[in-house]
Amino acid sequence: MAETEEFLTVAEVAELLKLNQQTVRNWIDQGSLPAVRVGRRVRIKRSDFDRIVEAGYQAAHRQLGDPGVGGPSAVDFWSGEPVGDVAPGPAVARPASSNRGTVEARRGR
Repeated sequence: MAETEEFLTVAEVAELLKLNQQTVRNWIDQGSLPAVRVGRRVRIKRSDFDRIVEAGYQAAHRQLGDPGVGGPSAVDFWSGEPVGDVAPGPAVARPASSNRGTVEARRGR
């Protein structure tokens, strides 16, 4: 006898990923997360959910240049040293903003 596919609700997917339910609905509407609509109800195949989570996990590791084990650790993050492949961009000088003219105009100066 064939196994039955398990289906998840939007609320269950949101809870598993610690996200807002609207985020999950947006993914479904964008086509990022396959779902089945039964009337007004929406269900997500557990296998589709697992596949997408795994694909995202693997993509994150590829971006970090680490095909195997995790990305930067908390120690890496809090050390203040750059982590990953990000190259520093040019510094952008911003002019100092001044409210002096506006404040002085209000005071009648």
